[in-house]
Amino acid sequence: MSETTVTPAIKASIIAESLPYIKRFHGKTVVVKYGGNAMTEERLQKSFAHDIVLLKLIGLNPIVVHGGGPQIDTALKRLGKEGTFIQGMRVTDADTMEVVEWVLGGQVQQDIVMMINQAGGKAIGLTGKDGGLIQAQKKLMPNKENPEQPLDIGYVGEITSIDPAVIKAIIEDQFIPVISPIGFNYEENAVYNINADLVAGKIAEVLMAEKLLLMTNIPGVLDKEGNLLRRLSTSTIDALFADGTITGGMMPKIASALEAAHTGVNSVHIVDGRVPHCLLLEILTNEGVGTMITA
Repeated sequence: MSETTVTPAIKASIIAESLPYIKRFHGKTVVVKYGGNAMTEERLQKSFAHDIVLLKLIGLNPIVVHGGGPQIDTALKRLGKEGTFIQGMRVTDADTMEVVEWVLGGQVQQDIVMMINQAGGKAIGLTGKDGGLIQAQKKLMPNKENPEQPLDIGYVGEITSIDPAVIKAIIEDQFIPVISPIGFNYEENAVYNINADLVAGKIAEVLMAEKLLLMTNIPGVLDKEGNLLRRLSTSTIDALFADGTITGGMMPKIASALEAAHTGVNSVHIVDGRVPHCLLLEILTNEGVGTMITA
């Protein structure tokens, strides 16, 4: 059905369907990890910005944590470097980290801030350095071939603490935080690249968010036959890890979802960012566009 064939009665019905959800989630915090096609296709960028502004206007508190893998890859190629990944994590030497910080904390973040502002919102960009938001340390990856010698993948960090004071101050002033997944270690004077899904999950946990939404380029969590699994419990996910159904880049996403669900976030959603207005569909309608994970 095209937009031009939607009658006023159907539009009214859609709006009425959203009312219970607006009442239920008014004043609640939702953390959105923004990435994938939704970051690179213009129509999906506009759809995302519209959704975030509308959620703010109807009384929710959206917080955006963004990725930027394709943009980082493009910048690295211009410098003659190729991205390397181990277990879904980017190997990050000093030169790569400099590019990552410039791309995420500069180009990508400011593009998102401007996009939300153009849609009628008031967005402010942050990195983990701002207000001591994200403290981090070096992340060592497990080595399957030699468990006693974990893999050093460079300036890739794991979160040691989150101080949400700066986020709370921004929300109270009715602004929308846009956060780049860059952490800082004061003792080492080092900057670390952190997986955006993990940052989004930890921020949702610390703020006791109502929802965590992780945008991706697939319909949601799929079984081995490619069928969408619409609702999962944490115990079911353990089995999907064990039998190899969940692999690669989906691993940190699901790990973040699991931890958030275990630590107080009411529901976590893996949503298809290729669907226009996927955030509104997932939060404000009976029919979602992804997989919901609950504890």
